[in-house]
Amino acid sequence: MSGRIDLPRLHDALDAQRRARALSWRQLAEEAGVSPSLLSRMSNGQRPDLDGFIALVQWLGTPAEEFMSRPGDEPGVAPPAHGPTPELETQLAMLLRARDDLPEADKEYLLEIVGATMRRIKHDGRADDSGTIGSRVADADGSGNPDSGR
Repeated sequence: MSGRIDLPRLHDALDAQRRARALSWRQLAEEAGVSPSLLSRMSNGQRPDLDGFIALVQWLGTPAEEFMSRPGDEPGVAPPAHGPTPELETQLAMLLRARDDLPEADKEYLLEIVGATMRRIKHDGRADDSGTIGSRVADADGSGNPDSGR
């Protein structure tokens, strides 16, 4: 694979999360399970090793693909989607499963609610076959309000 780590994007995400949680770089390193020197090297433009990269994106709770660039991608800019976008339900499931502040039973309950909601949206015709929610369907009376005919 010819992709590379978008180091500025990763470093910026780590810094934003660090600031939001009022952590020092040393505390971030300890929580993420990496050495402080790894973070120092990254701030000087050196890429982390694979294990360090994995630990950092797991600490962020963000898919690794968010920090990958491909030849021709502009540095520091999110790469365009390569391949199909996952369904909303899949994206929400990934986000929920990455949370460590919710008990497993609560995650499952929320996933059931998301699944039921998505089935309802699809049944009502407010989502296309890929699970994308849109306003393609006009209501029965033509008012533009999908709930007016109920």
